[in-house]
Amino acid sequence: MSKKATKAADNMYYLARSEAAAANPDLTSREKAAEIVGIDRTRLARIELDTIPPYPEEVKAMAAAYNTPELCNSYCARECPIGKGDVKEVTITDFDRLALKVLGSLKNIDSLRASLISICEDGCIDESEKPAFQEILDSLEKISVNAKALQLWAVKNIHIR
Repeated sequence: MSKKATKAADNMYYLARSEAAAANPDLTSREKAAEIVGIDRTRLARIELDTIPPYPEEVKAMAAAYNTPELCNSYCARECPIGKGDVKEVTITDFDRLALKVLGSLKNIDSLRASLISICEDGCIDESEKPAFQEILDSLEKISVNAKALQLWAVKNIHIR
């Protein structure tokens, strides 16, 4: 982009458009970007300046136009009244790093499986089993976040949906 919008410098929508502008020069202009996304230029400006929140369909349109599928995840984790607090924000890094994170989170899957079988064999979770069950849930959350990051990397880089 020719010049940085200093007031929007840390806004995730502005940053996504700036990054996308390297591959698509039409996105250097907020006016042209708004046209591509399908929203009004002043509305895009207000979104990028954090004066108004975007609608979910606008986030989806920006994510598609900018090839940043992680934008939807970030919206859900940071701004959506339903997802905020429940959705974990993922960070897309290099493929090899993501693959190692996924593999690392799966390394204890057999012990998790055995622990879950042990806990559920009587059909209830008693007080002494709650800490082990919480560990299982934490491990599953880690697996889920790493798998989501790898999935978003694939959507972004090799266009697998």
